Amino acid sequence: MNIRTQLPALTGVFILPLAVLFTPQETPRSSTLQVVSSDMDMQTSTPDGAVTVTVPAGWSMSSAQSLMLLQPPEMDSRFVLAFDIGAVDAQSAVNSAWAVYRPDFKRPLQVATPRPARNGWEEVQAFIYETSPNEHVVIEALARRVGTRWVVAITDASASTMEKRDAQIRLYGNSVRPKGYARESFAGRKAAALDSERIAELRHFVESSMQVLGIPGASMALIDGGKVVFEGGFGVRELGKPDRVDADTLFLAASNTKAMTTLLLALLADEQRLMWDQPVKEIYPKFKLGDESTTSQVLVKHLVCACTGLPRQDMEWIFESGNATPLSSLELLGTMQPTSRFGELYQYSNLMAAAAGYIGGYLDNPEAELGAAYDEAMQKRIFDPLGMKSTTFNFEQAQKRNHARPHSEDVDGKTVVSNMALNYAIIPHRPAGGVWTSAHDLIRYAQLELNRGKLPNGKVLVSEENLLARRQPMVPTGANNNTYGMGLMTINNFGIPVVHHGGSLLGYKSDFIFLPDHGIGAVLLTNAQNGDMLLQPFSRRLLEVVFDGEPRAVENVQSQAANAKASHAKLRERLVVPADPQQVAKLAAHYSSSSLGEINVRQEGTTTVFDFGEWRSAVASRKNDDGSISFIAVEAVRYEFVVGAQGGKRILVLRDAQHEYVFTETS
Repeated sequence: MNIRTQLPALTGVFILPLAVLFTPQETPRSSTLQVVSSDMDMQTSTPDGAVTVTVPAGWSMSSAQSLMLLQPPEMDSRFVLAFDIGAVDAQSAVNSAWAVYRPDFKRPLQVATPRPARNGWEEVQAFIYETSPNEHVVIEALARRVGTRWVVAITDASASTMEKRDAQIRLYGNSVRPKGYARESFAGRKAAALDSERIAELRHFVESSMQVLGIPGASMALIDGGKVVFEGGFGVRELGKPDRVDADTLFLAASNTKAMTTLLLALLADEQRLMWDQPVKEIYPKFKLGDESTTSQVLVKHLVCACTGLPRQDMEWIFESGNATPLSSLELLGTMQPTSRFGELYQYSNLMAAAAGYIGGYLDNPEAELGAAYDEAMQKRIFDPLGMKSTTFNFEQAQKRNHARPHSEDVDGKTVVSNMALNYAIIPHRPAGGVWTSAHDLIRYAQLELNRGKLPNGKVLVSEENLLARRQPMVPTGANNNTYGMGLMTINNFGIPVVHHGGSLLGYKSDFIFLPDHGIGAVLLTNAQNGDMLLQPFSRRLLEVVFDGEPRAVENVQSQAANAKASHAKLRERLVVPADPQQVAKLAAHYSSSSLGEINVRQEGTTTVFDFGEWRSAVASRKNDDGSISFIAVEAVRYEFVVGAQGGKRILVLRDAQHEYVFTETS
């Protein structure tokens, strides 16, 4: 029974029996609950008044005694708050919460890790439970304490809803706070200048964090008052070799390409060759999504807004890149359909961003091949005017120059050089994330943003109107009015706007950040898979340094490193490396998927290798709690293939959050 279909569009309060909200096995007590639904996010509090929480728009809320239950419209996921719990420690508090919500709960704990106490809480601990891949669920608990009382947030959700409603879930999760807590704010403060002392603090933070996280190399640049005040590197380009990272070292900047792609669109808007509110079909008639109705709704501003409802669907381009082209990248969009309404939910699409760049290149030079037109337009219109002399989309050229090699952790947690093969998959879709750049070059782009479209010599490269149009809110991304624009995120967590975007490819993590009201900006590029654990703390540390904020960044890094180590060790316990020969013997030699291509299974000594054509990986095996067997790639990303059977043939099942791909044995 779908409760939401029985509620009116306006806020309503209804009394329903608990059986409507829980299955018979999960009903914690016999009483009634209030169910509230609203078309707007709603701030409320627990019945005891001790904790405030925000219920996302369109969700259902119910409460009874010491439980609150929140459910998204899909009704396949539950977010439970157990409050006013008296317990001696976090584990006891979590046990008490499960006893009320689901007395029969017996799922084994995977790992419990402490988290930094934030947002008015004095103690926080996270609990992650074992799940089998065929369940496709996320089961977690987060215990928070203030004084002698605990609040436990239980996540009992499907993986697909977790991704689809990620922004709403973060809105809810970040809103759980003790009543009366006021978050830290830098509103109204004047930012301190990035003088030599403050620059030294940021340099020390990056270097010390690299040691904690095991990041081989990083490059940083800073801007203040319209001028670059620091650029330099730390660590090495490649483990085991002496070459040092400097300001000119090239890194794959990944999704930081997106904002520069929309800058190209802004230049074309200045020339009236496109309009932000113009249907894409008018300027590129071949553009197509899954059906004509959806296609007709897409305006130029929707191409890089993460707001069209297209779910993240990366497997197709990651696995099948060998014969892909810019044209086939656009054609792949024609197989995809939104899973939410335009503007309803933040859902990230790399292929839509790729389309934006290629359409921009087409408008600049309709006679050229799409990729060549895009590359040329970016070079002559953006990289050259900004003085980004080393920035390129040419992988071969970049890797002949001063460049950083990618690194990741092997199956035992040791940092090793990564195989670049997987990163080549971005080339046919490069407007979404294929640029090589340096801190020296990327800070010049940030400088243009801070100067509102003007070059250092005062010449206008792009109008302020169209530059700023890219920052306009297109879709909420979480709490505190955080939003996504066109390839740019605006974060308002501390009472001031912080504009940024991150980048992530195998072994490369990066970020650029600027404070538009204070003239301060920064870029950070790393050559490690776990470099993402440095990005948010670096942004936080920048704010701490210029606004004299509470010192949290160092603890954030240390906590992430410790938690990642604990999680990795726990996951490693269940892996069989090399893969179990008895399970390997049951595999077919060849598999095929209509969407993702081929898998060839072969032995190299004692190692089992899955070869996908464009890239390959050794695999480990694991027996799951439901009895199923998984093979897990251990050299690059940890993709998991679950063994099964279908129609009398052996299969391997690969899943991302919202899709399932079946590889069937072939002769």
